[in-house]
Amino acid sequence: MPATPESPAPLRRDAERNRQRILEAARTLFADRGLDVGHDEIARAADVGVGTVYRRFPTKEDLLAALFADKVERLGALADEALTADDPWEGLQHYVLRAVEEQARDRGWRQLVLGATAPELSARARGRIGPAVGALVERAQASGQLRDDVTAQDMALLPMMVGAVADRSAHVAPGLWRRAAALLLDGVRAGAPAAPRTTPLPGRPLTADELEQVMRAGPRPAAAPAVDAT
Repeated sequence: MPATPESPAPLRRDAERNRQRILEAARTLFADRGLDVGHDEIARAADVGVGTVYRRFPTKEDLLAALFADKVERLGALADEALTADDPWEGLQHYVLRAVEEQARDRGWRQLVLGATAPELSARARGRIGPAVGALVERAQASGQLRDDVTAQDMALLPMMVGAVADRSAHVAPGLWRRAAALLLDGVRAGAPAAPRTTPLPGRPLTADELEQVMRAGPRPAAAPAVDAT
């Protein structure tokens, strides 16, 4: 009796199950250790062969696109929703706190947004989120609640600064980033009309191109210690 061809359905279910295991392992590893984690480590954590990881996600960019697409859309939707808040400052503040929380608890996402590992993907993320953030800034300034010398590029620096605090304090005070975020938000909020801020921000704001360069540059390597010749 001739053999009956096997149905491909079980293979498709297995493939999807493996794909989800890979994504879940990568999500956990990236959040904890950052984007330097390789395919071999992800395969071990997912309990699949490394060839399976490469078949599903040939490059790191492919894996990041699949892993973070939903997060980009969630943050974009959050920024859009913040624009509908009755109070412009509350909308802006709520969005910023949620955005910095995502970066504080997910090292891989933080690195992705800064653009050093996957610049094209991070640029797409900023393209989805950036216009709504710019509108949030304009709205809060029009209501007199945000300093009029603050730009959307300035606001993009806040998560970078809070992310640095999160990196350095994660094993000492994991919630310290919330205090840093509150300090920064207070710094950009406009004073009451009866007591307006009179101290201007030092320097000039970054242009969009300069912000892109800062995000791609990453931290400078530590300088070698000076040698005492005496």
